[in-house]
Amino acid sequence: MTASSDLNHAIVEFYEKLSSWEHCVVRDKGLTLPQMHTLEILGIHRAMRMKELASKMGVTTGTLTVLVDRLEERGLVQRSPHMTDRRSIMVELTDSGRTEFEEHDRLHIRLTEEICAGLSDEDKDALLRCLLSMNRMF
Repeated sequence: MTASSDLNHAIVEFYEKLSSWEHCVVRDKGLTLPQMHTLEILGIHRAMRMKELASKMGVTTGTLTVLVDRLEERGLVQRSPHMTDRRSIMVELTDSGRTEFEEHDRLHIRLTEEICAGLSDEDKDALLRCLLSMNRMF
């Protein structure tokens, strides 16, 4: 095996484990993973245009419309007209949506702390640099 192959397998294994954890967490909330990702992006970035949100999620505006419809029905997000662009619709978290995001974010922080508990500060810094660099590639 090559270093690239080992790295590939480690990334895939980590993704699968994280994805499995994520599915379990959101299932308990009665949400789908894409719905929770929508709440996460809005929780981090605040109100944004539907087109901008779709781009951040890597989905079409049509797919996002269905997601937002369902989240709006549950009272987790709300739409409003853009103040200066009549063609744009803004979407943002409601108070309930913000609460849902904050609870989920706390679970992520706890998981991160558990995963990184055995790492030195230097290893944590190196991991952060690697992840930031890798995220820029997407």
